[in-house]
Amino acid sequence: MTILEVKNLTKQFGGLSANQNISMKFEKNSITAVIGPNGAGKTTFFNMITGVYQPTSGSILLENKKIDGLKPHIVSKKGIARTFQNIRLFGEMSVIENVLVGMHTHLRAGLFGILFSLPTVIKEEKSAEIKAYELLEYVGLASLLNEKACNLSYGAQRRLEIARALATKPKVILLDEPAAGMNPRETKELTELIKSMREEYDLTVILIEHDMKLVMEISESIYVLDHGEKIAEGHPEEIRNNPKVIEAYLGSGAVQAR
Repeated sequence: MTILEVKNLTKQFGGLSANQNISMKFEKNSITAVIGPNGAGKTTFFNMITGVYQPTSGSILLENKKIDGLKPHIVSKKGIARTFQNIRLFGEMSVIENVLVGMHTHLRAGLFGILFSLPTVIKEEKSAEIKAYELLEYVGLASLLNEKACNLSYGAQRRLEIARALATKPKVILLDEPAAGMNPRETKELTELIKSMREEYDLTVILIEHDMKLVMEISESIYVLDHGEKIAEGHPEEIRNNPKVIEAYLGSGAVQAR
């Protein structure tokens, strides 16, 4: 069953097209990679899905309902979460506070209840703290819950960002270069975490990633962008041997040499 679909998605900045007529389908509970050389338009594509950019044309459907044109916080509330290529944590806040931030769209407490510390608000806050701790335990950071986020190692910060995204209760999670800057051990742990959370949280996972070993190991299907256009789609083995993909990454000489 298709959970997310983009149709003829185009984004222009002035006279330049960052994405041009892109159409993709993402099946529920699948892991899909969106790959391509630097400047291919991958992050722009994610930005449109999450409402950061509004498409110039085309449509985005989540469970067959249009979400293009919605603000990022509304897109998040409807079930799409993301992490970023450049980590965006609140460095001076604690690890658990960063996760609690991710829960705010689903909390029901109003200003009146917060100001007067109503019992329902206190109960909701306690429940949120328990859930945040469970998420930190899941990503292996429970022992650091009171540590400032800025003091975590790079790999731990990546896992914290994933925990914060999971706190929004997503149906679809977009991971923008989650393995960037990681060492081999951290990358292996990340690979297992992505596989696990797909099953544990019934997620559809879409990732942008330059680590081709990770992409080929974890992805069930792959879309390839180059110069803002989709040039290929298929299973990992199909993509590995696709001449257009080889040319995009290595140049036409690499195709002729095969």
